[in-house]
Amino acid sequence: MSRPATFVPPAGARAYRLGTARGEFAVIDAGRPVKGTALLLPGFTGSKEDFISLHEPLAAAGYRTVAVDGRGQFETPGPRDDEAPYAQSELARDVGAQIDALADGAGDRFHLVGHSFGGQVARAAVLLEPARFRSLTLVSSGPAEISPGQQQRVKLLRDALAVMDMERVWQAIRALEPPEDAEGELDAGLDDQEDLRRRWLGNSPAQLIAAGRQLCEEPDRVHDLAALGLPVHVVSGESDDTWPVPLLDDMAARLGAHRTVVHGAEHSPNADRPLETARALAAFWDRVERMERTDRAGAG
Repeated sequence: MSRPATFVPPAGARAYRLGTARGEFAVIDAGRPVKGTALLLPGFTGSKEDFISLHEPLAAAGYRTVAVDGRGQFETPGPRDDEAPYAQSELARDVGAQIDALADGAGDRFHLVGHSFGGQVARAAVLLEPARFRSLTLVSSGPAEISPGQQQRVKLLRDALAVMDMERVWQAIRALEPPEDAEGELDAGLDDQEDLRRRWLGNSPAQLIAAGRQLCEEPDRVHDLAALGLPVHVVSGESDDTWPVPLLDDMAARLGAHRTVVHGAEHSPNADRPLETARALAAFWDRVERMERTDRAGAG
């Protein structure tokens, strides 16, 4: 479970409900699109707050960033007992609707960032409507299904959600956490613990079950993504037990992608080392902008 530094939006950021043709989505919106706009999709059991420490440095670099709770995540409502609205194709269409609502003008193209499960949704959105995007960044999100060990953990969670309410599952998760994780939350303070609990209880059980199934069954679509020719950035920490780092290295090579390893980070470099992650994102997007200028000059 990701642990944001805070649940309070930074100065200059605005938390609100974004109205779209596919319903309302809770977002944190920061910065002005001097160079471009990026839509940020969180991972399994995560939320828009997982990117909260990226907004200020990316705004300083000239980018507007909009982090979103997907359908059924935290502060975005969704059915609690029907998995159909959480099919990957439906979540991909939600991304298109969010872009429609955020775009300043017709033809606006966005940078798209997805962390972990959010990376799978981001890839599906790009494959569905590639012309809407300037680039794709996959943060700790691999080519196909998650590792066998993580599949076992996800299955345990899905089994628990089938027979227990969200509060009881939360208590079970807390009881099973390694002692060092529990101590870290105690050091962070009671408010942070309550924020994590509040986020967990805000999630739709059906969304978690559907997302868990997708994580365990996702096919390898790297070839399809590579065929688009879209600029891709693969970001990870130095270690990752969800998708091993060598697997992410191989995926980046297959995609011809830009590759960043954030030192001192694990599965959530956006939360573990936000300044380093923000610098890597901004540098990649600047590179994409330079490539676009070169292409325009060549076409002219």
